[in-house]
Amino acid sequence: MSTDTEDAIAVVKSQIGALRPKTGIILGSGLGPFVDSVKDAVTISYADLPGFPEPGVGGHAGRLVLGRVAGSPVAVMQGRAHYYESGRADAMKTPVRTLAGLGCDTLIVTNAAGSLNREAGPGSVMVLTDHISFTGVSPLFGEPGDDRFVDLSAAYDPDIRAALHAQADSQGIPLHDGVYMWFCGPHFETPAEIRAAGILGASAVGMSTVPEVILGRHAGLKIGALSIITNLAAGMSETGLSHAQTMTNAAVAAVAVQALLTGYLAGRGA
Repeated sequence: MSTDTEDAIAVVKSQIGALRPKTGIILGSGLGPFVDSVKDAVTISYADLPGFPEPGVGGHAGRLVLGRVAGSPVAVMQGRAHYYESGRADAMKTPVRTLAGLGCDTLIVTNAAGSLNREAGPGSVMVLTDHISFTGVSPLFGEPGDDRFVDLSAAYDPDIRAALHAQADSQGIPLHDGVYMWFCGPHFETPAEIRAAGILGASAVGMSTVPEVILGRHAGLKIGALSIITNLAAGMSETGLSHAQTMTNAAVAAVAVQALLTGYLAGRGA
């Protein structure tokens, strides 16, 4: 465990008393308001946590919020760092390892994504079944030891997917399944790249999530992931792509994602 991770864990534990989070959640663009549902919240700025990034993207506040949602203890990251901000695929290494070190056994990652599936249009929600990395980089570059050879054959936990689908069914929320392809960004993809992504089996594209999933599996965490679909991918619509569009359409699906997460956490218990 790195010094930054140890120091970050110490800072958090000094402020949360006996609380020990079971579930870590990383909030993507437009999902920051989920933290309003955290009860007895303790909020810590990333600036006060060694090794935590300073997010530079709209919709990413840069705060760790700890408390309970539906009675279940959580650690919620309100924002992330992206590979395109620094050229570091391991920018989220210390945060993910801090969540594991605090006692989390599960990590739920959320993001905003473009859809290759017209049935899963803007404002819909997709649970990820797998991913494809289009970047050619890994957050585990330079890691020592044989545990860096992480098995990703079941990176997205089927039990978590089943639990999220059960919540979606019980609440009448349409929930799509799909494979996420990670592009480096910050530019959006070209129509040719989207056609290639479709041939390779992608259902959605985005600029995050995969590094955290790999880091989470390396840390022994079970992983679930939800994409808010903010647009049809490049070349599939006459509407131009922009971050403003991402934020607007993310707000539409944010209510559904919050309901899914709250129901899932209620099932996890205290």
